[in-house]
Amino acid sequence: MAGRRDIYYWKSDRIFASGNTRNTDTTPLDQLGGQVADYLSTHFKTGLMNVTPAHGQGNHITFTATYPDGDYFIRLEYGSERDNYMAIESEVMARVRALHVPCPAIYLTDVSRTAVPFAIQVMELINCRDLNHQSHGDGLDTLGIAHEIGRYIGQWQALTPEKFGLFDVETFLSAGHLQGYHASYRDYFLLNLEEHLGFLVTTEFINPSTRQHIQGLVADHASLLELDRGCLVHKDLAFWNILSDGQRICAFIDWDDAISGDPTDDLSLLACFHTGAMVSAAIRGYVEERPLPDHFEKRFWLHLLRNMIFKAVIRVRGNYFDMPDDFFMNNGTHDLKHFTLARIHSACEGLQHKKDISTL
Repeated sequence: MAGRRDIYYWKSDRIFASGNTRNTDTTPLDQLGGQVADYLSTHFKTGLMNVTPAHGQGNHITFTATYPDGDYFIRLEYGSERDNYMAIESEVMARVRALHVPCPAIYLTDVSRTAVPFAIQVMELINCRDLNHQSHGDGLDTLGIAHEIGRYIGQWQALTPEKFGLFDVETFLSAGHLQGYHASYRDYFLLNLEEHLGFLVTTEFINPSTRQHIQGLVADHASLLELDRGCLVHKDLAFWNILSDGQRICAFIDWDDAISGDPTDDLSLLACFHTGAMVSAAIRGYVEERPLPDHFEKRFWLHLLRNMIFKAVIRVRGNYFDMPDDFFMNNGTHDLKHFTLARIHSACEGLQHKKDISTL
């Protein structure tokens, strides 16, 4: 089984980055559904009625399993790397749920691939749409929801795992201990940064002078990366990973990139997609739970810059800029490439000068 020691972020750094983790070319979806049904009948509970594809948009193949008492959500990890981080994700979700942060209950996780050729996770099915869908309607109080998100970020930061970065899967599987791979946060933050910048120059997304400018800004602010202890970071916090009934948050989902990191990181991740007004509302919610860390604004801009760099790698590699307007990542921007470049520029401005987050 592969770990993630050399990974900054899975979708930008996975070994088979050009491959689709939801590829069903070698095993058709109906055959996978049959394997899931056989597995559930043997390893889970009795009374399975049917298994149907859920057609999720994330990194996993998804199904819904129907039982007399209700439905369950099934996720499969079927990538070429045989990634086993699903075990970490399930543990993180259990700990988050114990803090009374809304999160689906996990009923079974198996990353052994002994009975089936994939890792499998069985969880509570939350019958709500994601906030990205809800935000296109007329009734969602986006600033109120952002405030609620900020409060929940502050709550899950009560979890402070040892070390930094992505979690050591082997240590968890052998000892049940949740700790990062890296002894210093700086080591994790800088991991693969040069490779990411090099890729963006090679593909002409940024020019060499922009690369040098970014490198200089990161070097100038490297002292901000000296953390004594990390906190839990979702690391993929966006509206499509938050379920809502249109009035309140029902669940935070997709914790499969969670790390031990900086308390500003999840707030900066919101800024990768959303307006300054929404990010500011989330910050106001956050301070109801815990005070802002020292040098908050500079740390915010530094993390926004790092996050936009790895997201730009994913977007260039995945041809996201060529997708139609209804592609979920466009999120009303209509020009995702321009939006991505503008956020990188804003992060650089924030590090160079006094810049108000609300102006994003």
